[in-house]
Amino acid sequence: MNLPPSPRPPLLDRELSQLAFNRRVLAQANDPEVPLLERLYFLCITATNMDQFFEVRVAGLKQRLGLGLGLGVLDSGQSPSQVLVQISKYAHSLVREQYRVLNEELIPALEAERIRFRRRTLWTPPIHEWISHYYASDLEPVLSPIGHDPTHPFPRILSKSLNFIVSLAGRDAFGRETSYAIVQAPRVLPRLVHLPADLADTGPYDFVFLSSIIHAHVQQLFPGMRVLGCFQFRVTRNSELYLDEDDMDDISKALRLELGTRGYGATVRLEVASHCPREQVRFLLTQFELEEQDLYRVDGPVNLGRLSALLDLVERPELKWPPMTPSIPLRLGDGVDYFAAIRQRDILLHHPYESFAPVLELLRQAAHDPCVLAIKQTLYRTAPPSAVVDLLVEAALASKEVTVIIELRARFDEAENIELATRLQEAGAHVVYGVVGYKIHAKMLMIVRRENGELRRYVHLGTGNYHPDTTRLYADYGLFSADRAMGEDVHRLFLSLTGLGHVSRPTKLLDAPFSLRDGLLQLIADEARAVRHGRKSRIIIKANSLTEPGMIQALYEASQAGVKISLIIRGMCTLRPGVKGLSENIHVRSIIGRFLEHSRVYYFHHDGKPLLYLSSADPMERNLLHRVEVAFPVEAPALRRRIRRELTLFLRDNRQAWALGPDGAYRTVRPRGAIVRRAQQQLLWNLSRPPAQLKQNPG
Repeated sequence: MNLPPSPRPPLLDRELSQLAFNRRVLAQANDPEVPLLERLYFLCITATNMDQFFEVRVAGLKQRLGLGLGLGVLDSGQSPSQVLVQISKYAHSLVREQYRVLNEELIPALEAERIRFRRRTLWTPPIHEWISHYYASDLEPVLSPIGHDPTHPFPRILSKSLNFIVSLAGRDAFGRETSYAIVQAPRVLPRLVHLPADLADTGPYDFVFLSSIIHAHVQQLFPGMRVLGCFQFRVTRNSELYLDEDDMDDISKALRLELGTRGYGATVRLEVASHCPREQVRFLLTQFELEEQDLYRVDGPVNLGRLSALLDLVERPELKWPPMTPSIPLRLGDGVDYFAAIRQRDILLHHPYESFAPVLELLRQAAHDPCVLAIKQTLYRTAPPSAVVDLLVEAALASKEVTVIIELRARFDEAENIELATRLQEAGAHVVYGVVGYKIHAKMLMIVRRENGELRRYVHLGTGNYHPDTTRLYADYGLFSADRAMGEDVHRLFLSLTGLGHVSRPTKLLDAPFSLRDGLLQLIADEARAVRHGRKSRIIIKANSLTEPGMIQALYEASQAGVKISLIIRGMCTLRPGVKGLSENIHVRSIIGRFLEHSRVYYFHHDGKPLLYLSSADPMERNLLHRVEVAFPVEAPALRRRIRRELTLFLRDNRQAWALGPDGAYRTVRPRGAIVRRAQQQLLWNLSRPPAQLKQNPG
């Protein structure tokens, strides 16, 4: 493939790469080997991902255009306006496939399992009667129809809320005539209503959509007038919070004020029922100041994400993933002194195959240990109620010196983080909100303990958040260590985050925005230098996304030198692999399975003395240059070999892997006749306690 000369490295577009990731997730919803209710959940994930894509990425591009920056060039070499056109084309195709999978694959399969969405045309008289009573008692009292006329301007529509545009004929009680009204469905209302199983002609899992109930009774909201049509719609808005951190006294107060406006940012997308007449669609586009390419007609509920409620409402274990019990290393069993165990040697955890409970137990022991003097921790995402925060509160109330650095600006978790910060402060903990201009994304816990008359530091460093719920779904690594040099590095990093002044460069850790990017670039360059001198070389990187141009250029140069490079990138990847003379030694794959691959691993052959870093940071510009991040070495040879073996499982996966081509397209890895290999299933077998029904190694 011949690429035109460019001053920047040849890159794929990051927005289209993000949409390609969503298509891979959607493929799981269409995979008959995935349990049925989990297939529905994958569909819901794609809907939620698309929401965030529009309210963050598309909104950002539209904002650039609005500021007159549309002629600028993105890393891919295209202008924002060009990318928006491509996004619209790709996204429309993806949305059509979402609803095809719902209507043609999932709904028939669910009905075969007696899990039914009862359409209005299939309501029997007993169902009609029950729904009418439900509407009168639970729905109508909270609905507020708003007519559209000179005294009733078009209402403010909350982002991602369910709404209906109603076409009317006739005059109301005051003699007013109007063509349209808007009915807004409050978010407190369930989008799926479970019908009682004891009704005639219903089963244990029969449901009706809230939208169907409102459609059936919308005439009652407009007595004396004639309803000509009722059509659901939803609008998505820019969700970014805009804070001038250099011009504020308290970021917490500023965030509280800004959060109140998040749901009413600039509009970026309009979703409407597929059968909504053109006249009403034009009216809505005009009201929201959107163009035709921003319109998405959908054949079903406008918010597929709310269908995830079905997983909690339907008790059919055979239609879900087999249960698993995360294991706990023998060295951290019941009654174990964690400090003694960690002093003996470093301990590695791989969630969710191994339990997050040891992290909580270490905090619990620290909170009640009279020898523990101080606990310091970073928190990025941990929604209330939080077991981690509970233990930090216990420690503060037990007179430990507790310092917590909470990133209030963790997107979509700002309100929860403010609540947790307030609770910690009330307990007497020191709470710091980070550094102006840099999000605190590092995952660090440090415990200071007095032992034999001197102080010793114990650390936990991770690739994922201190969020027990997500550790059941996200695949992440965590490392316990009592290494003195590493403890000193973490101590100095905390000093830099809570205080002022310069801090010396860490001895073992790589930290962003200071040494991490340069350190990784140097390690890549070292591998290239080794192969040029006839020595062995190897690079393996596992991450969520790869988009930083400098890192990509370094990988291109290493490939050209002859370094074999394997990249396991779950989501966005703007590197173009397999281009002759540029990246022919680079292979990129994405693993999509039961768990969200979230760990970041950087492996280098290093002349036969392997270096392996785990990190909170993806190789993205925001992580390497605009966040506080940490990469930490795994120095114990046994642990390093273990992670290397686990990376090999992902490189050999031939059932849940997708390979990226130089054209930006992903293709499933399914070699004919090969033994089926699923990395996540193998890790479940190796590390967790598999269900009793598993009789043999699943491969």
